[in-house]
Amino acid sequence: MARTRDFDEEKVLEAAMQLFWEKGYEATSLSDLTARMEIQRPSIYSTFGDKRELFEAALRKYTTSRAADIRARLQSHSSVKKAFTIFFEDVIAGEYTGDISKGCFCINTMVELAPHDERFEILTREHQLYLAVIFQETIERGIQTGELDADTDAKSLAQALIVALIGLTVMLKSQPQRSFVDNAIATTLTLLK
Repeated sequence: MARTRDFDEEKVLEAAMQLFWEKGYEATSLSDLTARMEIQRPSIYSTFGDKRELFEAALRKYTTSRAADIRARLQSHSSVKKAFTIFFEDVIAGEYTGDISKGCFCINTMVELAPHDERFEILTREHQLYLAVIFQETIERGIQTGELDADTDAKSLAQALIVALIGLTVMLKSQPQRSFVDNAIATTLTLLK
C-alpha cells in the first residue's frame, strides 16, 4: 500500500522555487532544499526526482505563474500604450525598492544554465516566445481598437519589446542610474505608435 504524503506538494515546490530563484541552481545544495522545503531527501526524490528535475518543476511553476500575471496586467487597461507603460514602469520600480534584487527566475536560468544545458535553453526560449505571443495579442488589440497604426507589425514589435524586457531585467541586476533606465524604456515605448 502506497504511503500518502504528509506535506503539501505545491507549498514545498513554492519553497524550492523561491530558494532556486534566490541562489540559482549551482549554489543551491540538497541540504539547502531540505531545510527550506521542510522535507527529507527521500521525499524530494520520490515526489520530484533529482535536483535537476526539481529545478525544472520550479522553473515551470514560475513561468506559468509569471506569464499569467503578465497577461492579466496587460489586459487590465483598455489602452494598450498605457498597459505597456505601466508594465515596464512596474518592472523598473520593483528593482528600486531597496530589497535585494532576485531579478527574473527564468532570465537568471537563461544566463546561468542555458549556455551549457540544452534542456534549459529550450525551456527559457519557450517562455520568451510565449511572452512574445502575449505581447503580440496585446498589440493586435491596440490595432483593432485604432489606438495603434493599422500597419503596425505586431509580431516584430512584440519581439522588440521582449528583447527590451530581457535586457532591462538583466541590466537592473546591477542597479544602474534610474534616469538611464527610465529614458531608455520611454524611448523604447515610442515604438507603440
